[in-house]
Amino acid sequence: MSSAESLGPGRIEGRELEQEMRSSFLDYAMSVIVSRALPDVRDGLKPVHRRILYAMQEGGLQPNRPRVKSASVVGDVMKNYHPHGDSAIYDTLVRMAQTFSMRYPLIDPQGNFGNVDDYPAAAMRYTEARLARIATELLRDIDADTVDFVPNYDERRREPSVLPSRFPNLLVNGSSGIAVGMATNIPPHNLSEVIDGIVAMIDDPEINVERLSKHVKGPDFPTGGIILGREGIREAYRSGRGRVVMRARAHIEELRGGKSAIIVSELPYGVKKGGDAGVIKKIAELANDKVLHEVSDLADHSDRSGMRIQIELKREAIPQVVLNKLYKHTSLQTTFGYNAVALVDGVPRTLSLLELVRHYLDFQRRVVTRRSKFELRRAEERAHILQGYLTALDNLDEVVTLIRNAADTDEARTGLQERFELTEIQAQAILDLRLARLTGLARKEIEQESGFRVRVVKIAALYDRNAHGHTPSLHHSWKTFFLCEIEGGEARGSCETDGVDFFDPDDLPPMSIGRCTPGQVLRMRQHFLRPEMPTDFD
Repeated sequence: MSSAESLGPGRIEGRELEQEMRSSFLDYAMSVIVSRALPDVRDGLKPVHRRILYAMQEGGLQPNRPRVKSASVVGDVMKNYHPHGDSAIYDTLVRMAQTFSMRYPLIDPQGNFGNVDDYPAAAMRYTEARLARIATELLRDIDADTVDFVPNYDERRREPSVLPSRFPNLLVNGSSGIAVGMATNIPPHNLSEVIDGIVAMIDDPEINVERLSKHVKGPDFPTGGIILGREGIREAYRSGRGRVVMRARAHIEELRGGKSAIIVSELPYGVKKGGDAGVIKKIAELANDKVLHEVSDLADHSDRSGMRIQIELKREAIPQVVLNKLYKHTSLQTTFGYNAVALVDGVPRTLSLLELVRHYLDFQRRVVTRRSKFELRRAEERAHILQGYLTALDNLDEVVTLIRNAADTDEARTGLQERFELTEIQAQAILDLRLARLTGLARKEIEQESGFRVRVVKIAALYDRNAHGHTPSLHHSWKTFFLCEIEGGEARGSCETDGVDFFDPDDLPPMSIGRCTPGQVLRMRQHFLRPEMPTDFD
């Protein structure tokens, strides 16, 4: 017996180690890219996000229903759709509920889901969750054959390959992820602005990036802040890659005793306020190291009404200079690396703003077309049954006699089909008809419902238009999306037209320098000097 035969049934193939490593690594890389790290351009979701939302939809966790324990949601997702660690599923669930991570959270939470101070969420056995109202728009019409379903990991169930996504979630909530050899980092945008951009593309299919940017003005981060300059945004929207400089929103307040303080009310997206990696600890370290020697006190006065970090300065400090040093040395000014990589037909691609909107619009046309086809099919099936009901009601006595004299159900069904030229579906529907439906009032209701023929004609016309690329319902539904369904809200951030880098000597206010004692100089703002005061204090 050879050594190969002793290993049992099967075949052993000899392969080069280099070839095996290359093949196995490419399989792993594509698995990470397609099934884990990158979002789909159509619904803006990774598989784990999609599975959580769909499992919650299946569990009936609607916005008008009570919340359930997060552990229950995680268990259902892991059991039915996502056979991975529970911590990965719960971390995803938590992020979808955080108002400082998502511009429009998809989960309505109850309990401690973490905060901007970098405190983690409570254990899943303590927190509760249900779908947010806007998440139901991602799932709307999923039962109307709008998307394809695929088998789950053990082929016991089926799960959607993509959600209908009745709003452009990829642009609205953004996405980030690191795959093998590539990464994505898409910022969130204001929902109202994105919808305006989509409507503009529907009105003008030949629109370019410049005109589209008049509607989608720039990222809208959930934590607010200021974007410095528009050139980075323009480049990102044109090429899919860019550099967006973000700055905290801060102002200067005068305190008692001639002192002043810098008040920070909004932080750049992704910057933590507290914790070991927080901006407060960094400012304190810089003050202790004499890099920010002008700082005399640092306090966090944040509460439910909003963020307030108070940086108290010494009397002789110049607030604007200190603020510029804060921008230079801390994360009060940082950069968002825009990198719009998403899956298009399962292939990762870097997409411009125009391509992101166009791919989403094409997908929605397919969704509306499939929904119209589904509604047409359902209406035609109902029309078929109602026609059989009307035939039975017109010959009620004969139908009752035929059924009563039949030996069994099969004979009654066959007799109805032969006597009244009915189909098997119509005959079965008549046999299943309750006696209460034979009253005069029920007859009138059936006759009124038989007016569905007009609806069938309308749906058929709509489907025909959708199938040929004309989608009139898209324009109307998106045009009124916020007025009727969801408030998009005002943009939380703002954009300054002229970009400003970190510290610039030109930012210094007008100063006068005087010599007071040997080895020392005195620096004063010019508006503090009286005209008769000399600038040389010997």
